Amino acid sequence: MSTQSQFSFYKLMFVCTFALFLILLPNQVTAINTTEASLKGDSENYTEYKGKIIDKKNGNALAYAGIIIAGTNISTISNSEGEFSIKVPNDLNNPEIKISYIGYINKSVPLAGLKSEKNKIELESTSVQLPELNVISKNADEIIRSVLQKKGENYFNTPTLMTAFYRETIKKNRSYVSLAEAVVEINKQSYTNHKDDAVRLYKARKKADYDKLDTLTFKLQGGPYSSLYLDIMKYPEFVFTYDMLANYEFTFDHTIYADNKLIYVIDFKQRDNKNEPLYYGKLYIDSQNMALKSAVFSLNLTDKVAAADLFIKKKPFNARVYPTEAKYRIDFLEKDGKWYYSYSRIELGLKIIWKKKLFNTNYLSTVEMAVTDWGKSSEDKSASFSEKLKPTVIIADEASGFTDSDFWGEYNVIEPEKSIESAIKKIQKKLEKK
Repeated sequence: MSTQSQFSFYKLMFVCTFALFLILLPNQVTAINTTEASLKGDSENYTEYKGKIIDKKNGNALAYAGIIIAGTNISTISNSEGEFSIKVPNDLNNPEIKISYIGYINKSVPLAGLKSEKNKIELESTSVQLPELNVISKNADEIIRSVLQKKGENYFNTPTLMTAFYRETIKKNRSYVSLAEAVVEINKQSYTNHKDDAVRLYKARKKADYDKLDTLTFKLQGGPYSSLYLDIMKYPEFVFTYDMLANYEFTFDHTIYADNKLIYVIDFKQRDNKNEPLYYGKLYIDSQNMALKSAVFSLNLTDKVAAADLFIKKKPFNARVYPTEAKYRIDFLEKDGKWYYSYSRIELGLKIIWKKKLFNTNYLSTVEMAVTDWGKSSEDKSASFSEKLKPTVIIADEASGFTDSDFWGEYNVIEPEKSIESAIKKIQKKLEKK
């Protein structure tokens, strides 16, 4: 690995270790402000639709399906249970909802035919005979090089102002113990320049059951920046640049259809002679223009000690802490021939081995962010980012309280999983009793 590549790789590990520095500190019980004034949006200006995306054949939920209002930049994504919620301005003329999912046929549904709740939208898996790939299938490295070379052509080359929904959760064993959510504005820089993206916090809220956190308080450092650094087309040095390609072995897996296009699936893993923790997973590449559509990958945790050094900033003196999983996902959305950052997700599992205690503690932290709207950035809009968040931000420290259901107004969010929703209610009841 070249000196520059080494610096880039360890810069990633320092900034967000792909992106979660967990700060484990002695617990200090802090009261949560549950009397925060409501920030209501005007519900007369939009209509909310809720439903579930499922496989037509077997009824299975389709997690992280892309959902967009046709002809607009209004979008969201289904949660891990396939459930979605999207708020649509009432002034749109005959709007349609478009659903896409890798390996399935796109579907458009007129919103006029949907109810406000309990909609079930079925997607049909593709059964088209895929063409045989001969030469290209034997040279997956060239596909990856082509993806990097065509970044300037495939991804937008002007600053873009995005609105996004951000969520981070902490789960102890089987119970959720902490949740923070935010609406943020992102000044997303062109993929052809070297300026970093900037984030401004618009609204945020949190809830935590400090009793269940025992003697520890977890703090996730990086917030929305953790999600943005997963954009490996904007920040290729965080996974692989040209110089870093030699660290990995790329192999052609198979082809599928997504958004009515042929998609190459490329597997990658670190070479056997590389000892430092690197990544392995799958890349989904548009065969027509060589644009990266999606990436799903994990960090190699074989060397638990080295991996722990990457993630843990502080830890209790009477415990050993090891990561048990580190999973990542990044999705891009295409519009008018250009690709945009759309969604990213991080899952980090930790095991705490206590000295002189019979049982260990397992934590799972999840961070996700979905872009729900975007447009070209102007100088006036960029000026508002003078109050931008720092890359070391801890969103939970910036937020206070969970209030009423109208808190987010017209802003689109990701539907919470049922277990998260029930955890919020339980924590709320406990706080009310206190």
